[in-house]
Amino acid sequence: MSDAGTRPTGRSLLIVLIVATAALMEGLDATIIVTALPKMAETFGTSPIAVSVGLTAYLLSVAILTPTSGWLADRFGARNVFALSICVFTVASVLCGMSQSLWTFCAARVLQGMGGALMTSVGRLIVFRSTPKSQLVRAVNWMTVPMLLGPTLGPPLGGFLTTYFTWRAGFFINVPIGLAGLILVLMYIPRTEGERRPFDVAGFLLNGAALASLIFGMQGMVGHNGDWRIGAALALASGPLIWLAWRHARTAAQPLVELTPLHNPTFRMTTLTGGNFMRIAVGVTGFFMPLLFQVGLGMTALASGLLVLTHMAGDLGAKAFTTQTVRRVGFRNVLIASICLYASGMMVFVAFGHTTPLWLIGVLLFFAGAARSFQMTGLSALQFADVPQQEMTAASTLSAVSQQAMRALGIAFAALLLNLIAVASGGSGEHLTLSNLQVAFAIIAVFALAALPWYLRLPHDAGSAVSGHAAVKRA
Repeated sequence: MSDAGTRPTGRSLLIVLIVATAALMEGLDATIIVTALPKMAETFGTSPIAVSVGLTAYLLSVAILTPTSGWLADRFGARNVFALSICVFTVASVLCGMSQSLWTFCAARVLQGMGGALMTSVGRLIVFRSTPKSQLVRAVNWMTVPMLLGPTLGPPLGGFLTTYFTWRAGFFINVPIGLAGLILVLMYIPRTEGERRPFDVAGFLLNGAALASLIFGMQGMVGHNGDWRIGAALALASGPLIWLAWRHARTAAQPLVELTPLHNPTFRMTTLTGGNFMRIAVGVTGFFMPLLFQVGLGMTALASGLLVLTHMAGDLGAKAFTTQTVRRVGFRNVLIASICLYASGMMVFVAFGHTTPLWLIGVLLFFAGAARSFQMTGLSALQFADVPQQEMTAASTLSAVSQQAMRALGIAFAALLLNLIAVASGGSGEHLTLSNLQVAFAIIAVFALAALPWYLRLPHDAGSAVSGHAAVKRA
């Protein structure tokens, strides 16, 4: 199998790029708003903490709408829903930028979250449906690049626009991107016929309530939004709600979230078990790195940002080699080797000190980013490698719901871990030390390695229809 046979071409590549552009828009928006919070608070006559309710409103909307993405795509056609979600997200961005009060801003953020939830999950579904299995690894590479670029470029871009123009420009920048994306969707993504099936109201309520309780419970437990005891109560309540939603999905005739893809061992491993250890570890590392550089090592925000950018550069640079590597050695070996290298990189962070040369930190960050690239690309492609085409909608919806839950768990785990380490060392979470952060990175390295037993149980030909590894061995 030649490399050309694994590279998305023509319409397939264009569809991947269109979906990737939508992901870039959402990633930029999510990080630009964080940078602009103080200036927004001045405009609305309140505090940055109060304005952060806009972040919560967005997450609530995403939590409720994500489980409906598969049903909506089947009922009204994936292209139609994707195009509508871009329109909603773009219009809501304009409304956010025009807001004159905190509550009108929150209402606009709820609308924006509705568009963002469907834009991301339905966009991925379109890619998985339109891309041949032999081209899936390269397609995942193209999709993940904007997911990395958005959080990387968002903070400096948001700071520039807020400082030299206005915070409103951070929302208005979505307009040309959204319009271009909408035109491309209508021109190049094929229309599909809708499938009439009843809407699962009970499943919608149970899934929405479970995700909302988990996300806001975890956020509340780390003390950002009120009494931690309320957060703990919500987090505990999410357990029975998740069980009820799971039971309903197993017994309902046509559930909103179907569990059939979980019968596939590779999908089950990457979605529910081993893969989630790595996803949480990656999310926590992104939270810890700026703290290590700025709080632990006393660097400036600019120096910290450039080092994080080096980590991202390693991730992006490695994507040029992931397809060939997976094809030659297989998913199993790539996942095992890359998670060991990534965990080793996290352990190296423990040795960083005030006398460590910046160039050495940068080089190590680059290679840790490359290891992360192989790991996350391998997981994302293997997740859908053995899923039959008729189960792709259900698999995409399950994956989106799982990732929302892991996002909440990762943020909460990071904050709680730092608090526990600080208290155990006789301090407090409000005054972190370099040693606190070093211990945190050591724990995260061990946590990431918890996925290794699942990877070792993978068959050697796992995902061979996607990787082409079996064909290479036969040759």
